[in-house]
Amino acid sequence: MAYLLLNMNTNNIIQDSLKLATTHYENFPVASMFLPLHLREPIALIYSFARQADDFADEGDLTQQERLDLLGKFKTELDSIFQGQTPQTEFFVSLKKTILENDLPIQPFYDLLDAFSQDVVKKNYANFGELMDYCRRSANPIGRLMLHLYKEATPKNIGYSDAICSSLQLINFLQDVVIDNQKNRNYFPQDEMLKYKVSQEQIDSKKADINWNHFMEFQINRARQLLQSGAPLGIQLKGRIGLEMRTIIAGGACILKKLHQSRGDIFASRPKLTKKDWVYMFYRAVLKR
Repeated sequence: MAYLLLNMNTNNIIQDSLKLATTHYENFPVASMFLPLHLREPIALIYSFARQADDFADEGDLTQQERLDLLGKFKTELDSIFQGQTPQTEFFVSLKKTILENDLPIQPFYDLLDAFSQDVVKKNYANFGELMDYCRRSANPIGRLMLHLYKEATPKNIGYSDAICSSLQLINFLQDVVIDNQKNRNYFPQDEMLKYKVSQEQIDSKKADINWNHFMEFQINRARQLLQSGAPLGIQLKGRIGLEMRTIIAGGACILKKLHQSRGDIFASRPKLTKKDWVYMFYRAVLKR
């Protein structure tokens, strides 16, 4: 598992963080070639922190308490950074250096750990408000940290970023319904499932009927509207950073299009970005600069 990085020396930490960021499958680019060279290592370390913590909550055959204990160790290391002390592990020594050198806020790291801890114990969400509160802690912190790295963390940009990150999180939920269900998690608002007459049993049996089509259409349209509301950030940010952001936005739009074309039948096929999609996304990102 990714947390083995904790026991490596500093040089290996950087190299393995970069490798993890660039080889782990994601629908949206991480530490990509579009980014300025001086930002790739900090972004890789941030991604590695989030990836490891997410794995604690998701991967392997650990018990609930073992998962919470591992996340608790991460929190203890963050506390050391916050209190100006030296962390116990090389990974967090490297992360502290990145935080100090780039004047990053530490609260987003705590928010991520809080969200992943919630994943261990909370399996469904009563309404959209609950789900958005989860997105606020599980997705939005990454965007905020990126803006601080870019020196572009204005209130307006943070608002755009929060919309994009929450939308991308919702899109991940839509494409990962089957995967999440295998973990006994359901990220659909329960009141909306009731409204559209969609049940947990239907998800279990992978049945995409007319009710499911209408339900998914509603979810897709809402995620699209949220993504579009944050899209001006791609124009606001200049240079390579803006290109990266426009590519990310294009990736989210592409997955939504695939979901729409399948009428939300993620049981038949999980949408993924192809090489052709990436070429088109890059073209669109360059065209909008």
